[in-house]
Amino acid sequence: MVKIGIVGFQGDVQEHLEMFTRISGKGKNVQVQLIRKEVELDSVDGLVIPGGESTTIYKLIKEYNIYNRIKEKFKDGFPVMGTCAGLILLSKNTNDPRVEGLGLLDSEILRNGYGRQGESFIDDVNIKGIGNVKGVFIRAPVIKNVGNSSVLAYYRELPVMIYSRFALGMTFHPELTEDTRIHEMFMGMIGGEGYISSGEGIEVLGE
Repeated sequence: MVKIGIVGFQGDVQEHLEMFTRISGKGKNVQVQLIRKEVELDSVDGLVIPGGESTTIYKLIKEYNIYNRIKEKFKDGFPVMGTCAGLILLSKNTNDPRVEGLGLLDSEILRNGYGRQGESFIDDVNIKGIGNVKGVFIRAPVIKNVGNSSVLAYYRELPVMIYSRFALGMTFHPELTEDTRIHEMFMGMIGGEGYISSGEGIEVLGE
């Protein structure tokens, strides 16, 4: 059994929950818990920080003492995935004085780097180890510097998905599609001691 936590204050919480429900429907033994209290982090094997408003999510995870607990658990190998706003929160430098990044990814981010709501778009993104997925970019941040992170996908020569052991972040929203492969990749990180395989070798934990 794999138990995934989703930071449950704001953003695409339901959409991530539905992704793991789809995975469960394919026979994988996964459960989901919404995380709104510090103590709840101790009952899950990995954590998703959803897309939404990074300033709002940051304010609430600080207020409810979740922020520091994530950093503590990460040091012990606790996998965390962030999508869009979640990536901003995972990063070392957010370039936003209102949001102090967790520093789980050695990356520098430009918030809304692709433009505002009107510049949102969907296009194919080729992900190392997975192949093409539909990338849903909504007020997407730009990864200005990947630091020591590995790049798993580019879009028009810009990195859009990065990885460092136990941390996975992307500028787009996989939760807004019906393609579960990125979420299954994250589950593989939990089962594979933080390492992402080439896509063939790792067994996603399941029934």
